[in-house]
Amino acid sequence: MTDALDRLEATIRARRDAPADASYTASLFAKGRSKIAQKLGEEAVETVIAACSGDDASIVPEAADLMFHLAVLLADAGLSLDDVRAELVRREGVSGHDEKAARTA
Repeated sequence: MTDALDRLEATIRARRDAPADASYTASLFAKGRSKIAQKLGEEAVETVIAACSGDDASIVPEAADLMFHLAVLLADAGLSLDDVRAELVRREGVSGHDEKAARTA
């Protein structure tokens, strides 16, 4: 059984080669990585604004938009949510300070 994020990822991949006018997802792929990254940034800012608004329920739809656009960016880069999951597993039990220091060393 797949979860909603796995189904979303499959849908995104299925729409990657669709005509740009067929879906929003296809139009993002057609516009290229810079546009996808821009949209991801916009959604991140909107999530931050929602988090600071005092209306906790408003975070959820913004977080969903953020995760959608992240999944599009990952697909554009030939990556997947499984790649992110594997990285999170790799980091388990490692101090956040230590992990960050290892990336900059």
